[in-house]
Amino acid sequence: MLASLLMLIALLCAGVLIPVPYSEMSPGPTVNTLGDHGGEPVLQISGRKTYPTTGHLNMTTVRVTGSQYRMNMVEAVYGWLTHDKLVVPHSTLYPDDKTPDQLNQETAEEFSQSQESAKVAALKQLDIPVGTRVVVSSVVKASPAEGLLHAGDVIKSVDGTEVKQPGDVAKLVTRHKPGEKVAFRVVPAKEAAAAEKEKRQPKTEETVTLVTREASGDKRAIVGIQAGTAHTFPFSINIKLADVGGPSAGLMFALGIVDKLTPDNIADGKFIAGTGTIDDNGKVGPIGGIEMKTVGARSKGAEYFLTPKDNCAAAAKDTPKGLTLVKVETIGDALKSLDKIKKGDAAGLPQCTTGK
Repeated sequence: MLASLLMLIALLCAGVLIPVPYSEMSPGPTVNTLGDHGGEPVLQISGRKTYPTTGHLNMTTVRVTGSQYRMNMVEAVYGWLTHDKLVVPHSTLYPDDKTPDQLNQETAEEFSQSQESAKVAALKQLDIPVGTRVVVSSVVKASPAEGLLHAGDVIKSVDGTEVKQPGDVAKLVTRHKPGEKVAFRVVPAKEAAAAEKEKRQPKTEETVTLVTREASGDKRAIVGIQAGTAHTFPFSINIKLADVGGPSAGLMFALGIVDKLTPDNIADGKFIAGTGTIDDNGKVGPIGGIEMKTVGARSKGAEYFLTPKDNCAAAAKDTPKGLTLVKVETIGDALKSLDKIKKGDAAGLPQCTTGK
């Protein structure tokens, strides 16, 4: 008996002291996109008439253990056995080929892009025109463009030829041979941002001349930038939500914007939560940690959860009691389901099942 007791003590000590390569996910905060957070409205719209809203359209989050934290075996086993925690390999959350700073930057950029796409999808759904412009998305380090062009610069023309879409930039640059000069006509990023904020035409344009170099692996001329698309809006829409990263709030931001810009009051006093990425055309994509998000939403009082189609099977395997999982593929699907909820037609909702 003494030997068995000593062995048990040794195993317990090992379980507490020896780290294992796992991390933990748990339900994070859930925030009503129609309400306030940190003393400010989450959605701030000016320059366009808005309408009163009631109820909740909550975005949901997942809390994860830090990159430097190492679970022990006891914590891992407890997490596996607990309903409101999810234990996953550490590399799932923190890949070995990325530093914590790189991951933080990536999730911040994804969150920013999700806000932009949410605005575009919402306005398109309401048939409100959205403008586009070609911008410098990124600048390659130690390239000809470094220090001369900057992310956010609006590209008006290359060698005097108007640029209408991102692909035009590469076509115009590759007309040159490596070592030749190419002229970019741009609106500097700060001026472009100020003009967009103030809803006016940019006051400053400048010509930047770069010397092309040879691309690695072939003889194409390059300048070391990635061109992309940014949007211009007919009125101001700001999303204020700190300490959140990743793209998964896109759907709920878009629905909140639609609700504020229409007199229909689509939430209609109900407590609805959800998740999902969204693209400029309103298509909803899957996210991670769905099981933790449904638990977090229900614990705060949600009755319905808007669930991306590709997350339905995982979410339906362990649905919190009292929560209805509503399957969505587009913002249009979500709005149709919200209308059914408003009318009390719960039986007509496209619900998630374990099969799909």
